[in-house]
Amino acid sequence: MKIGIVCYPTYGGSGVVATELGKELSNKGNKVHFISYAVPARLNFHNENLFYHEVGVKNYPLFEFPPYELSLTSKLVEIVQYEKLDILHVHYAIPHASSALLAKKILSSYGVTIPIITTLHGTDITLIGNDPTVRPVINYSINESDGVTAVSESLKKDTLDNFDIKIDIQVIPNFINLKRFKKSNDNEFKNKICKNDEKLILHTSNFRKVKRIQDVINVFCKINKNIPSKLVMIGDGPERPNIESLARATCSLKDVTFLGNIDNVEDVLSNGDLFLLPSEKESFGLSALEAMSSSIPVISSNIGGLPELIVDGKSGFCCNLGDINEMSEKSLFVLDDSNLQKFKDNALIRAKKYSIENIAPEYLKFYNKIIDEKT
Repeated sequence: MKIGIVCYPTYGGSGVVATELGKELSNKGNKVHFISYAVPARLNFHNENLFYHEVGVKNYPLFEFPPYELSLTSKLVEIVQYEKLDILHVHYAIPHASSALLAKKILSSYGVTIPIITTLHGTDITLIGNDPTVRPVINYSINESDGVTAVSESLKKDTLDNFDIKIDIQVIPNFINLKRFKKSNDNEFKNKICKNDEKLILHTSNFRKVKRIQDVINVFCKINKNIPSKLVMIGDGPERPNIESLARATCSLKDVTFLGNIDNVEDVLSNGDLFLLPSEKESFGLSALEAMSSSIPVISSNIGGLPELIVDGKSGFCCNLGDINEMSEKSLFVLDDSNLQKFKDNALIRAKKYSIENIAPEYLKFYNKIIDEKT
């Protein structure tokens, strides 16, 4: 099968999921074409079935902002025609699904048909979707897609509750590469950070307000008062300067390390003891799954898709949003030496249900279903 994948090339969850899915499908003999304005962060070309097509955007005096959607549409028309794609899988309703639908319309005038599958990841529904200036486009893009998937039951419900949806939405959860994210016996990183055998607490995100990273700092401070520990923060974004200031004011910076965006996040996760994810919106929680695959229990808020992923009291705890005391108490319970190993074992057991080997075939089955219906 020849598959076109449109995604953001960044470190965020949707780009990671799209890239890992494409790589897995290419390993199964499918030809996968990535179409974006930059090479996706986790894409490598160690497989002859992987291809990348750059969407170039030119600046014109007529436009105040570069017209990315138009450039993407034109590129999709080009790639579908000349690579003879069987299906387009676009991640996010806007701008990717909306651009793909326009490309589909143009292609139909040439006698070319192309089914479009849209995967909803959350931001286009729970954040951007609240903007009335784009709601009609999101609604149209979902309903006019040939197939739609959502990464959690929670996101599916949010979509149905907030939009006038006429099409069926199939839930296919995010997944994890268990060969990449796994517990390691190499403790080099942890030994450098935790020189006195402290517990290693971790958080990864895009450092935006919705992630409530101040809660990570405040929970860690309470943990550190009771159990010697270190906090490692992975990622970057607009809230990072504020969070660094908060860490200086409330904790000792010698106990908190900011790594920024890194490619080998699995090397850090492989040494962790606890993962904190107190977000106020989280349609799935891919970073939590990456932690669990590395045998790290998770303390999270009880919102969005997190309760579907984390088995409360087994692989971690889902706590009330913003409840620093509850998150701190549950963290201390998990980190107790009499409990920690059991929570670590349960985290890995839970993560195995979301292995890419289990989930990728669901997408391939869905592709074939949509192609059969549209041909």
